Amino acid sequence: MTELECQAEPTGLPKILIVDDHAANRLALRRLLARSGAELIEADSGNQALAACLDHHFALILLDVNMPEMDGFEVAELLGDDDGSKDTPIIFISAAYDDLHRLRGYGSGAVDYIAKPVNEAILKSKVGVFLELYRRKSELQGALEQLSAHMRALEQEIALRRETEKLAWHRASHDVLTDLPNRMLFMDRLDSAIERSRRHQRKFGLAYIDIDGFKPVNDTWGHPVGDELLKAIADRLRALLRTEDTVARLGGDEFAVILESLDDGGPAGFRVCEVIGRDLRRPYVVATASGPVTLEIGASIGLAMFPPHGESREQLIRAADEAMYAAKRGGRNRCVVAAFG
Repeated sequence: MTELECQAEPTGLPKILIVDDHAANRLALRRLLARSGAELIEADSGNQALAACLDHHFALILLDVNMPEMDGFEVAELLGDDDGSKDTPIIFISAAYDDLHRLRGYGSGAVDYIAKPVNEAILKSKVGVFLELYRRKSELQGALEQLSAHMRALEQEIALRRETEKLAWHRASHDVLTDLPNRMLFMDRLDSAIERSRRHQRKFGLAYIDIDGFKPVNDTWGHPVGDELLKAIADRLRALLRTEDTVARLGGDEFAVILESLDDGGPAGFRVCEVIGRDLRRPYVVATASGPVTLEIGASIGLAMFPPHGESREQLIRAADEAMYAAKRGGRNRCVVAAFG
């Protein structure tokens, strides 16, 4: 025999490789195992057996020991060195059944040894055991792959939910137009700043900013241009402040800034507010339907310090708000520090 004998169409059954250089021996084993529930594949040499193992995954190999060119021991050793076949159980079939041969067989990687002439009951029993082990292993592997697939799907679902929740939280806590923290998140950050400053006995500033000259922009150019101007103002405020500071849009053309860790108090906060005022007064170029226009606005800023101007959120907000209105009454485009009350 010079070619592998296998069933014409794949069956999905476990496969047994029968390796023997004598066709009569292979035929005898095929007849004995005809009802084993396995697909039987034959090889008439060691080289053909190695080639078959490259093309198939076997549940069991029945391997003759005495073959020309390459004996069963050599075949078993080569299969044991290959990652694809090293776990395939091998049963040696040989007329040489003495202890020396059996020990060499086990040393070559065999899991069992059957003497010739083959006893039908012994062969079927041992083959049945290994086929059952193979089926259970396949079922376990299938279950593990299914579990792994479920785990991957679950991880993807969890990641998607987290991303959805993160997006929902961002939308709920940030201004739609400018993407700055909205009033809700600002109040939460302000409470955190008060708690942190109390714990570390440090000062921070709260600045309320009202844009001067914003209404005429809306009245002249329309709300879309006003919206673009608000976004440009938000970008400038973001660029001016440190990462630990918070700038928020409270609504309309009103913004608020939490200036963290101002240990020297009012003077440092006042300098920051002056820088903010100067930068916001620089001209803005905004696109309109009829082409780009240059817009100029100002900012009235009220600054309150924690704790001297208020030891609670409400007191601090009131102080900053009153200082901002004092800046407006004083001629706008100014920064006013809250009075001690």
